[in-house]
Amino acid sequence: MSNLRIIAVTILVMLQMAAAAQYAPQAGIAGSTAISATSAGIAGWATSCTVQRGFIDIASPGLGNTTTGADADATGAANGSIVCLGDSGVATVTFAAALYNGPGADFAVFENGFKDPANGSMAFLELAFVEVSSDGVNFVRFPANSNTPTNTQIPGSGVYMDAALINNLAGKYVANYGTPFDLEELKDTPGLDVNNITHVRIVDVVGSVSGHTSHDHAGKMINDPYPTNFPTGGFDLDAVAAMHIYATGIATNSVMNATGFYPNPASENITVRTAANTGEQQIRIVSVTGTEVMRQITTGQETAISTTHLPAGFYQVMVCDNNQTIWTGKLVKY
Repeated sequence: MSNLRIIAVTILVMLQMAAAAQYAPQAGIAGSTAISATSAGIAGWATSCTVQRGFIDIASPGLGNTTTGADADATGAANGSIVCLGDSGVATVTFAAALYNGPGADFAVFENGFKDPANGSMAFLELAFVEVSSDGVNFVRFPANSNTPTNTQIPGSGVYMDAALINNLAGKYVANYGTPFDLEELKDTPGLDVNNITHVRIVDVVGSVSGHTSHDHAGKMINDPYPTNFPTGGFDLDAVAAMHIYATGIATNSVMNATGFYPNPASENITVRTAANTGEQQIRIVSVTGTEVMRQITTGQETAISTTHLPAGFYQVMVCDNNQTIWTGKLVKY
């Protein structure tokens, strides 16, 4: 082969690699979108988790299901305590209040991957699809992309992956760094209210490229470590963080429990969201000394309230319906 041809082939390969590596890189690399477990942007963590265990090896169901970890290990802050989903396992988490579509990422999923000691851009990763629901019944999956080559199976250990080839798959980032998800991507989905997400579901990716294969949004095979045929196999769920979650409050019936407001903390305004068909309601904001600083009557499900006139500090937002049921939640004004 001539030198010119070698150079041409080399350039072509480099261009193809550059085209494939089109997503954010591993945590710690410039341009990464990883969410640190200590990020100030985290407003809450999942409070409950239900796991349907997957197989130790989906191709050998006689081996049974994974056993490592408990459902509760996926609640609270990311701390390395995990529940292993196994091949095709599913975890469904909920929060103290509904999530909403705010600016940027709205929640993040944490796994326990680890970096290649010799190359910080590469890591051992186990992946999962992520889905959301606003009713706990109908779930919508985030469109995922995997450009990891599929000509050779990634074995269950000892091989590292490039996060820059992966998009919208949980487990993209190493331990203590969450993979972010933005509800804006799903805002036009029929039957999904991106401002009232009640459930997040994590579905293990079976990374086999020769059977029981998982596919991304474009129909491409997803290659990740397989088989991981031991009790800790499959996606290891550590935690799910919420960046945009309604303020939690106290009320005396299930209708008013649908009430909340966002953003919190707030600067210029808040939006108070209430259950549908609750009739006329009174919204009040009260200072820590008990002084009422704002009162408004509304009949809508979402009501914008200006907070620009309020000094920085803590307040109570109170909503009272026609049945004299009062909901209260704490507001932080900055």
